[in-house]
Amino acid sequence: MNNVLKNFSETIKQDFEGEKQALLVLLVLLSIPFPYIVNSIAIAVLGLYTLIRLKTAQIRFQSYLLFPILLYVLMALSFWWSIDRSLTLPALSKELSLLLIPLFFWLFGGISQEKKATVLKYYSHCILIFALFYLLKATLRYFLTGNSDVFFYHELVTKDVNAIHVSVYMAVSFFWFLAKSTKKTFDYVAMAILLLMVLLLSSVNIIIAFFGLIIIYFLAFAKVSKQMRMKNLIVMTVLLLSLGFIGKIKDHLHREYETIMTNSTVNDVISKEKNSTFFNVSIKQAWTKDKFNENDFFPGTAFRVYQFRLFLEMLDEDAIFWKGYGLNASYPKIEAKGLIYNVFQGNASLEGYQKKNFHNQYVQNFAELGVFGFLLLIIIITLTLKKGIQSKDFTHFAFAFLMISLFLTESFLWRQRGVVYFTIMYCLFNSGIPFQGPKTEQKL
Repeated sequence: MNNVLKNFSETIKQDFEGEKQALLVLLVLLSIPFPYIVNSIAIAVLGLYTLIRLKTAQIRFQSYLLFPILLYVLMALSFWWSIDRSLTLPALSKELSLLLIPLFFWLFGGISQEKKATVLKYYSHCILIFALFYLLKATLRYFLTGNSDVFFYHELVTKDVNAIHVSVYMAVSFFWFLAKSTKKTFDYVAMAILLLMVLLLSSVNIIIAFFGLIIIYFLAFAKVSKQMRMKNLIVMTVLLLSLGFIGKIKDHLHREYETIMTNSTVNDVISKEKNSTFFNVSIKQAWTKDKFNENDFFPGTAFRVYQFRLFLEMLDEDAIFWKGYGLNASYPKIEAKGLIYNVFQGNASLEGYQKKNFHNQYVQNFAELGVFGFLLLIIIITLTLKKGIQSKDFTHFAFAFLMISLFLTESFLWRQRGVVYFTIMYCLFNSGIPFQGPKTEQKL
């Protein structure tokens, strides 16, 4: 055992030789699913290393790193015009990664392309270990309780860690394995496990984006024959269509379909749980209905339509176009709208709809930081998508594509784990010391 640990330690040392900041970046990434204090310590260690190395570092101006910093500066400035400074001030500490992480990358000079590939290799393998841990834990819980829900959504990874966030971690790691030029049996097993996790976590948005990316990979990135390309596309299409017949995913898709096609269908699952009749709010009702009832349930798409409706009303009623309400200060306005529309106000065990954020990062930025906050976000995601395409790095492209899609349904950057993950991956992919060597696809 000692020899195994010694050999592993030597391998780590050799792989990160000359760029210890790459190892610390990896540790920050791997600490994200752990309690917040663990992630905060990892970021602090990266910052301490940056300061110690400052005298010998070759500081390079990297324009990609400027935009997250500017976004944080705008957040800080919004304190002065915020309609609720008691909400804005604590949120500034939560968003501090947007300032600190790009600054660290700037000061230690970035990470070479070679070491970036090493970070992604280790990260993807460690995420695979996380996947195995979650599956093992769920299996044990299933044998103890007999409840199959332990394999799905937040029950699989806990609500605090968040199933949607973990879906992103799993998906990015899957695409690292997929993009390898030569694959062994282990790589295919790893992809199967990560694919299973994405499906079990049951985020419809991520699943659709995930299979869309697989199709894009075989169409534009994979170096295979046309015949093999077509064969892979057919397999992926059949697999995608088959998802409509899988338990929880089938339930999600069926409910979302009903919200598009029919008004006030009965939600059998919640009605059975609560021993009362609950009705699904349709997209049309979410957009037009004047008053809702306590037994009106908002499926995912309908809820986001309702929240976008609130944003447009706020934009019309209040002078928020240029400056917004201030960071995190839209909550009182959303709550007031919830009272007007009589959405479910919550109880001792359940949070009401009126206490939730916009669940759309683009809208969240616009409502709280004004048009400039919105434009900075657009610039950030456009730049990372553009660089992913230019570099022909499919893992980078997949990250950008997933973020663009995720921001449509989640205020991802308004969560501590979300902002740390996005910022450090953005910096890792977009900054760096050019690697003088042959361009090759990812290999283990």
